[in-house]
Amino acid sequence: MKPILLVVMDGVGFSKTGIGDAVTMANTPVLDHLLKEYPNVRLRAHGRAVGLPTDDDMGNSEVGHNALGCGQVYSQGAKLVNESIASGKMYASDAWKEVVGNVTGNGSTLHFIGLLSDGNVHSNVAHLFDMLKRAKSDGVKRARVHILLDGRDVPATSALEYVERLEEVLAGLNGGGFDGKIASGGGRMKITMDRYQADWAMVERGWQTHVKGEGRFFGSAKEAIETLRLEHENIIDQDLPPFVLSENGEAVGKILDKDSVILYNFRGDRAIEISMAFDDEDFNKFDRSSANGPLNVVYAGMLQYDGDLCLPKRYLVNPPDIEDTLSELLVKNGVRQYAVSETQKYGHVTYFWNGNRSGKFNEELETYKEIPSDKVSFDERPWMKSADITDDLIAVIESGKYDFIRCNFPNGDMVGHTGNLDATVTGVEAVDLSLARLIPVCDERGVTLIVTADHGNADEMLEKDKKGNLAVRTAHSLNPVPFILRDGGYRLKSGGDFGLANVAPTVAELLGITPPGCWEESLLE
Repeated sequence: MKPILLVVMDGVGFSKTGIGDAVTMANTPVLDHLLKEYPNVRLRAHGRAVGLPTDDDMGNSEVGHNALGCGQVYSQGAKLVNESIASGKMYASDAWKEVVGNVTGNGSTLHFIGLLSDGNVHSNVAHLFDMLKRAKSDGVKRARVHILLDGRDVPATSALEYVERLEEVLAGLNGGGFDGKIASGGGRMKITMDRYQADWAMVERGWQTHVKGEGRFFGSAKEAIETLRLEHENIIDQDLPPFVLSENGEAVGKILDKDSVILYNFRGDRAIEISMAFDDEDFNKFDRSSANGPLNVVYAGMLQYDGDLCLPKRYLVNPPDIEDTLSELLVKNGVRQYAVSETQKYGHVTYFWNGNRSGKFNEELETYKEIPSDKVSFDERPWMKSADITDDLIAVIESGKYDFIRCNFPNGDMVGHTGNLDATVTGVEAVDLSLARLIPVCDERGVTLIVTADHGNADEMLEKDKKGNLAVRTAHSLNPVPFILRDGGYRLKSGGDFGLANVAPTVAELLGITPPGCWEESLLE
């Protein structure tokens, strides 16, 4: 059994349009050589291949690593919530009943916080609209919506389109004793939606904006967005500063004692910290108190964002029960495993890879390493921590302690999300340089190298708008991703409709282990 190193080049796919293709623009002699000289196939990394509702839905790192690590396709994200809403299970849940009962029993306000987007990566506005309508029918009299602006999973400056849609829904509901309004907002990369505890100040700004109603006042969300765009040249939605909507000099939607709050994002990574701020009794990352002391509200998430931490305590939709993961299989067979990435993707090679579990299956057989990410905009240091990850991998390979090693290089995704094409080219080149350093060590130690990705991004950084003009694209792509096997002793199947879930059974077969019958097929011929 030869050891295996699996490299996930996050956000690196094959462009279909050739527009803004940082992967092709980059100088990548190693990747080019691997694709030319070694067995490789293209994998689907979006839509139904990763459990999302349709093939128009772009993949993301969370569902991508779920599929990579479990060898199966589960209903995910929007599809999971869609099914729960359609079946009525969400509104029959104890969490929904408690959230609504608290409001109707106390004559208080139901607040919704989330990404105002239909990108189907973190949220879908259709879920918000449905909940607003159901809340009114269930007797809620007052609702406030705290909007986080996207511009990352949807066009970069599309916020006003979503605001208009929300305003139309609220206008249709208002009256008959119901009062619904937008209360606050801001760009997703400025407030609230930090992840992996990288920037608690970002979450605190969100708390001050949504909960305390502190910040710059505007009369409407439209006014806020248009004003802030004029004041910040070339700014995109995800970077817009926070704002608070007001009437008669007062915020229209402070979150007060006895209110209820629903975070309607379904993706976990950027929902955990704000959930901690609402749910954790011993929270100490920033001051949550008001003039009346600690806030007493009923809080629920769309999903449970961390099962091991039981966070949040209340959630509207049960997560997929992912069983028979690759890590479980390898542990059962005594395979020693190592996982490493920097902070931005550490959770992906651990928590998401292991079927949404924070812990290890076996402390003796598994080792995880997190390399702290720089706290700067990723286009300022597009190489990120690729050199540090590579240094660590070389030491791990040379130690000879592990049979299966996995890593994630975040550059193509995280730098790609900034919209900076030149910087993303540099980021892709940094990953290629890492591959150049890893290959000789793999050869020296007899390690089989697998190179793949979790979804596309850097491969499509420009798009044509409705007028045919080129515009910056910061969202993931719908493009296929590579699977390269750097081992001349094997051939890969061709002509199949393969996806990310085919990777785990391929790894198992390479290690001489029979995969569970519920898995997808191996890519080995």
